[in-house]
Amino acid sequence: MYDINDIKSMLPHRYPFLLIDRVLEIVPKQRIVALKNVTANESYFNGHFPAKPVMPGVLIIESMAQAAGLVMLSMEEHKGKVPYFTGIDNARFRRTVVPGDQLIVEIEVLRLKGNVGRVKGWAKVDNQVVAEAEMMFILGE
Repeated sequence: MYDINDIKSMLPHRYPFLLIDRVLEIVPKQRIVALKNVTANESYFNGHFPAKPVMPGVLIIESMAQAAGLVMLSMEEHKGKVPYFTGIDNARFRRTVVPGDQLIVEIEVLRLKGNVGRVKGWAKVDNQVVAEAEMMFILGE
């Protein structure tokens, strides 16, 4: 539904920290499904780990946070705001993510009141959960 140009018009992130390539599905105020193509030329693979590249878990969580930001910024009243990550609970990592994987991020909005929200997120590869977490954020100017 959104391509990389749409995403760049909504999120303030840029290469090498923009971690969402496409939005596959979005229901404002409720959920989003987004995609990140994990490629061998990602800069973090130079050091994590050169002989056996693995996407850092913190970047998987960041991918989930960016998708959550997109679902909130898709709402007319939040356009132009900046999503700030304020907390994370119950983060779990189930398997590694490596070059060639296609990371599918699913976010469900649990609560949204004004500029403050809470979401539950899952990251999947080949329909298997690789990571999950609950995240909190605030939308600022």
